[in-house]
Amino acid sequence: MSGLKFALFTIVLLGLAAMASCKERDRDRDEEQAAASKAGASQTATQKPAEKPDADEDEEGEEGPATPAAVAQEKPAPLQPAGKQFVYDFDSDTPGQLPAKFHTAKTGGGSSEKWAVTGDPTAPSKPNVVAQTSADQTDYRFPLLIADEGSFQDLDISVRFKVVSGRVDRAGGLVFRLKDPNNYYIVRANALENNYRLYHVVNGRRSQFAGANLKVTSGEWHELRVEVVGSKITCYYDGDKKIEATDGTFKDAGKVGLWTKADSVTYFDNLKVIAK
Repeated sequence: MSGLKFALFTIVLLGLAAMASCKERDRDRDEEQAAASKAGASQTATQKPAEKPDADEDEEGEEGPATPAAVAQEKPAPLQPAGKQFVYDFDSDTPGQLPAKFHTAKTGGGSSEKWAVTGDPTAPSKPNVVAQTSADQTDYRFPLLIADEGSFQDLDISVRFKVVSGRVDRAGGLVFRLKDPNNYYIVRANALENNYRLYHVVNGRRSQFAGANLKVTSGEWHELRVEVVGSKITCYYDGDKKIEATDGTFKDAGKVGLWTKADSVTYFDNLKVIAK
């Protein structure tokens, strides 16, 4: 009889031990599943696509080749007295040709720039605009269209522009106080990055020193405008002041012109400049 009781007692103990073991395994499994679930959620959050960063946000330093590409020397242009105004609407120029009183140039590398007058039924001043149509995707490549009639120190300059296409960039800009294609100020708007940036280009290397973030739409006409008095530079976008900065890199008078980058196909119209 005592042997039977001992056997039953042993069976009960074994059963209790088995139950405890099962509970321990269940608890371990629950903890592992919770940890796996947390890790999965963390991984999902990490892999969630982020918004495209502002590609020019860190361009406060210089960029460009240490040795700039050789450029032709600019022919002198007469300094314009205060109040003198030039307006270029390109409507009397021949489509397929360069506009009169302008020449082309380029900062950086890549193939030659391609500027020409073309028709556009949406032009602010119909029927013509001037366009940069080369789609060379070289990143550090800046086609220029430079006006030859005058040099300006203090000025008020504006242009209407429309970005048509571009995979590397979709940009348009105004250059001023240009000494040559490697030395000038440039303010430009970029539809891929949705920003407005002001640079000086010195010996072919550009440095951003002011800017603003704003929506720049492709396929629509917008206005860029710059006022320069002494070392103060004020930049407007569609009539609103967006940038105000002071810089003394280029103090002397220089030429003005239009600018694009890389494969930007961009149209321009109604370029106006007034000496101050």
